Amino acid sequence: MKGSQMSGLAEGARALVVGVANKRSIAWSVARALNEAGARVALTYQNERVERDVRKLAGELTGDVPILPLDVQDDAQITASVDAVAEALGGLDVLVHAVAFARQEDLTGRFTDISRDGFAMAMDISAYSLLALTKAAEPHMRASGGGSVMTLSYIAAERAVPGYNVMGVAKSALECIVRYLAWDLGDAGIRVNAISAGPIRTLAAKGIPGFSEMADTIASRTPLRREIVVDEVGSTALYLASDLSRAVTGETLHVDAGYHAMGM
Repeated sequence: MKGSQMSGLAEGARALVVGVANKRSIAWSVARALNEAGARVALTYQNERVERDVRKLAGELTGDVPILPLDVQDDAQITASVDAVAEALGGLDVLVHAVAFARQEDLTGRFTDISRDGFAMAMDISAYSLLALTKAAEPHMRASGGGSVMTLSYIAAERAVPGYNVMGVAKSALECIVRYLAWDLGDAGIRVNAISAGPIRTLAAKGIPGFSEMADTIASRTPLRREIVVDEVGSTALYLASDLSRAVTGETLHVDAGYHAMGM
């Protein structure tokens, strides 16, 4: 689907997108796709350093865009921000989790050199935060009669990717959390899924050693013989937010030009 064919797919939906940092981030592509399809979107920012950029981007969206601070390691702030978004939007139907972090030193070198503190931090921010955010969103989605929760993963959750190290473990945990949440929340019609995106040249990706070379190699080995673009992830997120995916939950959808299907 393109252009007008996707308009209205999320008409009236109330969506919270967590993780927008700049115009090149995957989360921004998702927020834009949802908004263009009729959803009201709320955004969060981690700290004052990124607040200005988030507010500037929010100005490109239609409608009133609630913008709230959100540190995913602060349970009280998670609850307060999600509640405030639900109040401002009149409910909550969609939650997009696009948060990940690991210390640079835990992404480089040997896997056995990962520190205990670094491991715990990566798991807390990149994986547990989905559980914490979903817990806060659940009562609002139950009140709305259902909803869609989605997160962003990567093939390093399934395979060893040199240079991804601790983040690969965190993404694996994230996908497992998706499946358990799907079971817990399914009785309320709340669906939980992950999007495993191929390499995208975002600012965050620059922190991964050898990323550019890896992206070039993967692109040459995909069935479609190309890299993906960020808007293709946004389109998949729109599908997961819409009724088109009403029977899809507990799933990890690969948006990687088919690379995951290859044996090399």
